[in-house]
Amino acid sequence: MRELFPRKQVIGFVFSLVLIAAALTVYFLDMSFAVGATILLVTAFIQAAIQLVVFMHAGETEDKKSIYTSLYYGIFIALVTVFGTLLTLIWGYY
Repeated sequence: MRELFPRKQVIGFVFSLVLIAAALTVYFLDMSFAVGATILLVTAFIQAAIQLVVFMHAGETEDKKSIYTSLYYGIFIALVTVFGTLLTLIWGYY
């Protein structure tokens, strides 16, 4: 049965607005760099997950396993690139 009201999308939108408000608190409140960066990083990853699952319907197709596998692989490559760059250029291991 098809839903007439897109409840899942409305909840995702409201949750996205809450995450934006949480990220804005970093700007308006006097926080240390570490706390502010942590809040922004966490809210960004949660926001990306909400966008992917709720609005781009990643888990609603038959090939959702390959979509999530590609996503995890992309995250792994991004983390290896970032931490490899930090390791080499900032922390002095080369």
